[in-house]
Order: sequence, then C-alpha cells, then structure tokens
Amino acid sequence: MTTVVRPRATQQQTAGTSRGGWRKIAAGVTTAGAGLLVFLALIAPQTVGQLTPGALLRIPVEGLLGVVLVLVLPTGARRAVATLGGVVLGLLTILKILDYGFGAVLARPFDPVLDWTLTGDAAAFLTASLGRAGAIGTGFAVVCLVACVLVVMTRSVLRLTRLVARHRRAAIRAVAVLAPVWVACAVLGSQIVTPVPVAARSLASLAYSKARQVPVSLHDEQVFARQASVDAFRDTPGDQLLTGLRGKDVLFTFVESYGRDAVQDPEFAPKVGAVLDDGNRRLSAAGYASRSAFLTSPVAGGGSWLAHATFLSGLWIDTIQRDRTLVSSDRLTLTGAFRRANWRTVSVMPNTGGAWPEGKFYGYDQVYEFENFPYRGPKFGWSTMPDQYALSAFDRTEMARPGRGPLLAELVLTSSHMPWTPLPRMINWADVGDGSVYGPMAEEGESEGAVWRDRAKVRTQYERSIEYSLNSLISYVETHGSDNLVLVFLGDHQPAPIVTGEGASRDVPITIVARDRAVLDRISGWGWQDGLKPGPNAPVWRMDAFRDRFLTAFGSQPEPAAASR
Repeated sequence: MTTVVRPRATQQQTAGTSRGGWRKIAAGVTTAGAGLLVFLALIAPQTVGQLTPGALLRIPVEGLLGVVLVLVLPTGARRAVATLGGVVLGLLTILKILDYGFGAVLARPFDPVLDWTLTGDAAAFLTASLGRAGAIGTGFAVVCLVACVLVVMTRSVLRLTRLVARHRRAAIRAVAVLAPVWVACAVLGSQIVTPVPVAARSLASLAYSKARQVPVSLHDEQVFARQASVDAFRDTPGDQLLTGLRGKDVLFTFVESYGRDAVQDPEFAPKVGAVLDDGNRRLSAAGYASRSAFLTSPVAGGGSWLAHATFLSGLWIDTIQRDRTLVSSDRLTLTGAFRRANWRTVSVMPNTGGAWPEGKFYGYDQVYEFENFPYRGPKFGWSTMPDQYALSAFDRTEMARPGRGPLLAELVLTSSHMPWTPLPRMINWADVGDGSVYGPMAEEGESEGAVWRDRAKVRTQYERSIEYSLNSLISYVETHGSDNLVLVFLGDHQPAPIVTGEGASRDVPITIVARDRAVLDRISGWGWQDGLKPGPNAPVWRMDAFRDRFLTAFGSQPEPAAASR
C-alpha cells in the first residue's frame, strides 16, 4: 500500500477553507437571528393574548421606513442613525415587555412616569415569595436582561444596516413591493388574526401612546389636588355624622381578589354562588338580611391598598402618587368620620408589617399588623395567616372587650391572595387557638410551581380560595354576630388576567349585612338587590362614590350634589 503524504501548505489551505466556510455559516445565522429579533420587536402586538403565530404575518411600517433611511443617508450618518435607532428600538422593546408584564398582572399598561414607584413593592413581594437572596438574584437578572436587550438590539440594527447597504438593489425592490401592500392593507383594515392588523405600526403606536401619557401623568398631581379639595363632608360636625348607625359595630371587610368573575364566570359561579346561597339561608335563619351590588375598582390584579384608599376616601386613587398625596392631606375618610362621631376605630391588616404611618391619616385608634397577632401557625402562600384565624383573633381582642363602646373596624382578608396555594380549611372556631392547628394544612395540595404551570389549576385554586374566604366571613357572622353588627364586605379588585382573561371588567361585589332592618331601610333608595350575591343586572357604582352615599344615607345631612356620580 502506498501512503500519500499531503504537503503541509495544502493542509493549511484546506483548514483555512473549512474555517472560512464555518465563519460564513455563523455570519449567516447571526444575520438571520438579528433580522428575526428586529422583526419581532417591530411587529409584536399590544397584548400577550395577541401573541399567536398568525400575528407574525404582518408588515411593519417602521421597518420599511428604516430601510428607506439606510438607502438615502450618506455612509457617515448611516451608522450614527442606526445606532440611535437600535437604542430606541431596544428601549421601546423594554417598554413593550413591561406592558406585557403589567397587562398580565394588573390588567393595564405600564406608566413610564408613575409606575417606577412600584419597584419597592415589587422587591417586597419578591422578598416575601423568594427570600432576600432570591429577590436580589431576580433584581440582578432584570438589570442584566435590560442591558442585554439594549446591546443586542443595537448590534442587530447595525448589522442589518450593513446588509441593506451591501444589497441596495434587493432592498429597493423589497420596499417597492411591500410599501404598496402595506398601504392597501391599512386602507382595507386587513387582519389575519383579529384584532391584529397586517399593516403593522405597533412600535409607532407604542411610542405615541407613551409620549402622550407622560404629560398627563406629570400633571396628574395638580388635577388630583383640585378633585380632593372638593369635600361636602369636610366640616360636618360629629353629631351629624352616621346618626343612623349609633350603637352599631360596623365592619368594612375587604376580600382579596373577590371580583365580578367570582360570581358570574360560568366556571366559578356555580360553586361560589352555592356558598353565597347557603350563606343567605344560614344568615337569614340567624335573623340577618342583606343587600348587594357592584363597585368598579380603580385597579385589577393587584394594588389592593389603592382600592382601600378609594373606598374610604371617596376619591379615585389609581396610582401611588395619588395615594401619597391623599395620605398627606386632611381628607375626611370613612374611618375618620366614624372616629369624629366617637366610634373606636381599628384596622386588621394581617399582611402588613413594620411601621405604617398611613394609619394616623385614616384615623385608627389601633392598627393590628402581623406582629400584633399571637399567631403560631404557618404562612399560606402570600397570606401570613388564614382568614378564620384573623377573624377569631379580632373577635377575641376587640369584639369581646368588656365594657367597650361602638366599634368601626376595617378588616383585610388575605387567604384569597395569589398564588392561591396552599389553602387552609374551615375548622371549628373553638379549635382555632394560636393557629398552630393549621400546621399540617400548609403541607397539603400541590406546590405553587405545579399549580402555576397549568392555567386551569390556577383558576381552580382561585375559586377555592374565594370559597374559603367567604365561608370564613359568613361563619363568623353566624357564630359571633350580634343585633348591633353591620357588615359591609366587598372585593378590592378582580384577580389577575390569568384567571379572568383579557378585557374583564373591574367590578367587585359589595354586600351590606345587618340584623336591624332599620339599617337596610336607610339604603332602600339605592336599588341594591336582596341577598349576598349580586345578579348580572345589579347596580354598578364607581368605588369612589361609596363614601358620600354611605355618609349621606346614614347621616342627618342632606345628600350633597357633589356626591352624585
């Protein structure tokens, strides 16, 4: 056998050719990746729900204009404009991602002026859910992701700019074909997937909407100040306030994430409705009657404290800026009105910890936070304690206080706060004790990760949590209620869109329960429906309308014109 020895130079040439081939392949793949990234950034629709394969079949007008700019600009200006365009595209992509996140959780887009203040609350939520190390790691990952998007998007635009410059003829032909098609589709309103138009201008629309939002948000503080300055009850003497509730114990109780969907969604309504119907029978047997309707909350998916502030202040509080302006004012809240009229006022907030200076603004004599409860049981998801325990502790501490006078309490029930797993169960009230009995329950059921991988399971757990919270409240009234009890319970907001779907209303049920029929006679003109469950045609008020109507119905002052909304 003859061995052929290839000359060294020939081997080096072959290796160089091989490396050159791989470089060309790598360059082609990189260019394709850059094109895909920029294309997706340009055509991505406004909401997560519209992200379907059919939504990719679109023509972005911004891309066509970008190609035209590359073709007409001189070489020197071309790179500078491409760099700027890449940075802008990266920033708008980040804004779109934020819109997706806010839409998925809070059912609204991101506000580029006001929503940065939510960073602290997000950090607190992550710390509570993942621990301090997990929260820090998540924050670091977010910063790296932002930097990566800006860098990669800019480099992608630069790469595509060079590609267009090298292939001018092909680029001109592509624009000549696609531009008329875009115009025709825009004129005809062509859609492959409803409601996503083929003639895409998503990025331009995003930039325009954010630019319009900025001055509105910047001036909102002055607008809100003018609204807050109008208060028909500011100077009402205490002896004219709440005269129709003298001697009553009034409980304003918020049920976390208890929204219209809980009582009207075809999947939830049968079981939640059964709980409310059974509650009607049980409370009627105990001598209670009730009236129900809906309020439209300023928030959805989260931001419970903004709903609380709206309900208590009679002002529309949909941003943290408005909330901060409110608590630094002298606005008369519902709790403040009760205090002016000589009720003892308390707040039960199981998930609040540390200093809460807002308590002074609301006029509470006592705020019960997590540290004030002798709870020895486990957490249940985000909730620090089961609702039944919170109600039991409140009853022992306040309602059973010897020789006390009338009481006004705001209670926040948190067992129906997402992630809705694990969930406690109802037990005998005599067994609640210090909460240690709940220990084994926290180990039951599927993990949060297992539940949140399946939307159907998330919806099931949400429904179960609402059933538990409502059962806790109904059972509390049935077991510990008195002739002087007046319960007002309502949702703070609808749950996140993963439960309701996109486009859900912001309505929440509200119910007033009392044994004294004179209390319900005071609101007979409201047109609210009998029972614990409002029907589809029940009245709907804005949540900020409640304060004035409540103070008017139960006070001696005639209804002011400003109270009508």
